[in-house]
Amino acid sequence: MSDLSELYQETILDHNKKPRNFRPMPEADLHAEGFNPLCGDQIQIFVKAKGDMVEDVSFQGSGCAISKASGSLMTDSIKGKTRGEIEAIFGKFHEMVTGEPHAEPPEGLGKLAVFSGVCEFPSRVKCATLAWHTLKAALERKGEPVTTEKEDE
Repeated sequence: MSDLSELYQETILDHNKKPRNFRPMPEADLHAEGFNPLCGDQIQIFVKAKGDMVEDVSFQGSGCAISKASGSLMTDSIKGKTRGEIEAIFGKFHEMVTGEPHAEPPEGLGKLAVFSGVCEFPSRVKCATLAWHTLKAALERKGEPVTTEKEDE
């Protein structure tokens, strides 16, 4: 295993064991729930928005290491970002985890690059993207829970 792969694996395990922003947010302006029936992952996303900007974001739920780490790293990466910036980050992230393996992850993803190897495990793509699809549902104010069975991945 390469040093980079080991670092990525350690980062995912760390964010699984000690997820950042893992808490309910009673004062949230936006909220959505997501479910991955394949893995049993369940997530709730809470967003405090100020205009078009995500002022604060948190999540709660249970699931596999990839799902929980993805929620943790996602919340860290989008705080203080506008909806347009978040959509651009999600686009790059989604392309990275669903596309062909790359020598280098796309620019602008920062720590989210730890998920670059997910594309080699198609059954894990839904785990990595569940938090993102749930965030999108919250930002779009969709009232029904998100399920990965309906997502195009």
